[in-house]
Amino acid sequence: MGLNFLALPLLAGCVLSGGHSQRPAREPVIAPGFDRFYNNDYDGAIKQFEAAVKAAPADAESYNHLAQGILYETLFRTGTLGSHLVTDANEFLHRSKIPMSPKDKKRFTQCIEKALQLSQGRLDRNPKDIDALYALGVAHALRANYLFLIDKAWIEALREATAARKADEQVLEINPDFIDARLILGLNEYVVSSLPFYLRALGFLGGFHGDKEDGIRQLESVYECGLRNRYDAGILLAVIYRREHRPRQAIPLLRALAERFPENYLLRFEQVEMYSDAGDKANALKVLGEVDALREAGAPGYAQIKPAKILYLRGNLQFWYGDLPQAEANLKSALARNDELEMGTKTLAWLRLGQVYDLQKRHTEAAGAYREVLKLAPESDLASEAKGYLSNPYRRKKTSQETAA
Repeated sequence: MGLNFLALPLLAGCVLSGGHSQRPAREPVIAPGFDRFYNNDYDGAIKQFEAAVKAAPADAESYNHLAQGILYETLFRTGTLGSHLVTDANEFLHRSKIPMSPKDKKRFTQCIEKALQLSQGRLDRNPKDIDALYALGVAHALRANYLFLIDKAWIEALREATAARKADEQVLEINPDFIDARLILGLNEYVVSSLPFYLRALGFLGGFHGDKEDGIRQLESVYECGLRNRYDAGILLAVIYRREHRPRQAIPLLRALAERFPENYLLRFEQVEMYSDAGDKANALKVLGEVDALREAGAPGYAQIKPAKILYLRGNLQFWYGDLPQAEANLKSALARNDELEMGTKTLAWLRLGQVYDLQKRHTEAAGAYREVLKLAPESDLASEAKGYLSNPYRRKKTSQETAA
């Protein structure tokens, strides 16, 4: 199993079309615990990963899996998982740190250090040990995500992502048919090509400038033929397609993944975003309605969704389509149940409400909403944005969604 689920700032990764290869003859391999992982049951996944470490304490991959579970449990709990993190070309360079408990930081670090130690020990004995090289690349990739999102150390994160790429390049030198190794390579090609020039010029990149389209092609090949990383490749492709303004290509991938992992409501939330980006308000609202119906029915995985989250998403969608009275009503209803919202969603809901007021030429009310943003997250980028709107009311050009509506 590789890096995976929404592989957050697109700095590293590891496990739908495109490409010219044939689908694998069998379903992708899922290590114990990952079925729970992809269904958002991170506590259940971590328990299985811990059991695997106890059963095979000399297996580097087991430590990688546990580290991955610990990291993504934090991301899920804080409401961080989602393609919105990387939609803007360079937004990921300016986001706030994600809080992680000292206990989880320590556990994550210990797991990565153990995975690196075990992998390097095997490579010292046999430099062509493909499994050890692959595990080494995954460990570096996981550390890259951690350094970027938790420590906000993006130069160090890029160094780790580069180390991951180099490990997988060695894997493919030994075995060109190891298709799953192309996930990190493809992602690295795409990410580096998207970086600002001054970052691409950094010495440790060794003149590597990346190739966006080749990166996408490599990810597509992993989806088509990969056995370890196919699901991660599908998720990453969906994120990238959205980032590249190709949401129609992302929708079938997300639908297929949602069928495979039916408890993962984030995959349906992503469909809402993609339909919205594609100018298809009707289907965006339809999928959101399906999520709400599953929540009300207590379907596995969906019962944990809070009503305020649905209200916020509906209001946010209506905001982008210019349905301002409806957006106002839903955002206010969501904020009336603000204890159900993660801090990031709550902060964005206040910002959106202020923008809705401004678009209706009600700046006094908008200013009150913006001040709530400043109270909730005074050091955040959203606070900087809200502060600007206090003196310069929010305005926007007509969006493609509104044109299509």
